[in-house]
Amino acid sequence: MSNHDHASRPRPVRDSKSEMTEIVLPNDANPLNALLGGRLMHWIDMAAAMAAHRHSRQYVVTASIDHLDFLVPVRVGDIVILRSSVNRVYHTSMEVGVKVWVENYHTESNQHVSSAYLTFVAVDATGRRLQVAPVIPETDEEKRRYEDALRRRELRRSELARRRQVPSR
Repeated sequence: MSNHDHASRPRPVRDSKSEMTEIVLPNDANPLNALLGGRLMHWIDMAAAMAAHRHSRQYVVTASIDHLDFLVPVRVGDIVILRSSVNRVYHTSMEVGVKVWVENYHTESNQHVSSAYLTFVAVDATGRRLQVAPVIPETDEEKRRYEDALRRRELRRSELARRRQVPSR
């Protein structure tokens, strides 16, 4: 089997699943000892990139990220858990979902912090786009995320077209 055949063979969502864990240190926080939003965005981008790389087996670059809501504060000393996987693949791009949890080991509690959808594009070393192998959703949850990803893609495309029509100042 050639490298191209291997790279283009459909793969299940489970092959892209990634988990990243970080402990929030004082350097990650604002003066109120809460995690900086920018640091969390960086971690989300890294977790998503891992899933995109695992699936595509190529270099990947971030093309977009949907809006982020920060649902609960994360404090210095908390453990942040980021879980990611590829939701859907198009031709050269893929949507990756990331769900973020905070674990407080003193109170033994877990809370949902944020969820994000990022679009990645597979590229070669010169930045030329590469085709990405299809993803195979297997579980009901994976199938739901697969279908939802198409709706989000249409919304992203509509929003991009709308922004392009707005005259610049």
